[in-house]
Amino acid sequence: MSKDSRPANSKPKDSLRRSMEQTSQLAKSVMGESEFRRFSELIHSEFGIKMPSSKKVLLQSRFQKRLRALGMGSYKEYCDYVFSPEGREKERSHLIDVVTTNTTHFFREPKHWDIMHSIVLPELWSRGVGRGSGLRVWSAGCSSGEEPYTLGMVLYEWAAGREGFDFSILATDISQKILAEARRAVYAMEKVADVPMAYKKKYMLKSKDRRRVKMDRVLTSKVSFQRLNFMENFKLPQLQDIIFCRNVVIYFDRPTQEVLFRKFCGSLKPGGYLFIGHSESLSGMTLPLRQVAPTVFQRV
Repeated sequence: MSKDSRPANSKPKDSLRRSMEQTSQLAKSVMGESEFRRFSELIHSEFGIKMPSSKKVLLQSRFQKRLRALGMGSYKEYCDYVFSPEGREKERSHLIDVVTTNTTHFFREPKHWDIMHSIVLPELWSRGVGRGSGLRVWSAGCSSGEEPYTLGMVLYEWAAGREGFDFSILATDISQKILAEARRAVYAMEKVADVPMAYKKKYMLKSKDRRRVKMDRVLTSKVSFQRLNFMENFKLPQLQDIIFCRNVVIYFDRPTQEVLFRKFCGSLKPGGYLFIGHSESLSGMTLPLRQVAPTVFQRV
């Protein structure tokens, strides 16, 4: 058959065949110990995430998506690319997207919101915090945005009847992909199931098909998103009154956790508050903090 008489649909068929061959090849491919060690050391040194040998199969599974996207047939090929000059520039952001875990939801760990209402906000307000320049809150490790938008709703409700109270929320994450999702501020209806109905009516807009909601502009205008890697020597432009860093450091080893909490203390105003996850602990760490409630601490 001549080139000109080749069926028009041959290219899609060729592409499908190559894709099937690549999938078959990947299914047989196994990450070598040498590649795993290189990846593990990179992920720990650049992102702070511990990657013990027990996570090898998980890492292998998550990397398959990147191998398919790049048309690569082995983990060694992908490893060589990640450590190449081109890979350092183009692939590291994709690597962190597949490595990080982004589990979150609205009004997660409800006791924290009770403590905000009953202890933290009244104490800060009594000292005049929230007037003038406004209350500054940092959602560190904000994932897809549920935590900072929850903070926004809680603070707006607190502001009602308190003339002069104002606030701003800084939300940071290492993943550009998840930050783009957070900025879109669009969520499936099941994602907002735990949000009180009064808050839904006040701060959310339903899509025409009623399957999704979008955070209202009044809420999104109070949140600014920024990429931040905890392993870098970051310095926020302003000290914060409240820091939420919950269920993030559980992926770090203990020495890295303590270094990170010291950085948080350096970003927190004296008298400011730090909230951590209920599965996390500061036990044994020498930090300028006093415990106010379980997993809630005040800068001294």
